[in-house]
Amino acid sequence: MESFIELKEIKIHAYHGVGKQERIVGNDYLVRIKVKFDIFTAADSDSISDTLNYADIYDIVKCEMSIPSNLLETVAMRIVNAIKNNFKEVKGGEVEIVKIKPPISGDVKGASVIVLW
Repeated sequence: MESFIELKEIKIHAYHGVGKQERIVGNDYLVRIKVKFDIFTAADSDSISDTLNYADIYDIVKCEMSIPSNLLETVAMRIVNAIKNNFKEVKGGEVEIVKIKPPISGDVKGASVIVLW
């Protein structure tokens, strides 16, 4: 059986993009993190010490999103690498970053990058 811990729709204002205006005014982003983690020991023990603290995952997302980058791909890989480096017990996962109002002339709800690892 597989188990995951997920943070959905983390809303963050950040300054990513190749356009000058994006770097000045920024944009709102939604980030979703899903990590493969064995929750069964924690489920049996009911102890916080046996699970992954999702607040720590949130802190990684907040930190990496605060570093301006041209590409969402770059930010997504920084998040993946930080999670892998800080939580050896994580066995894979998924990161999605959605730019809510991309600089596109059409009616688009968002533009996103998804990384599965």
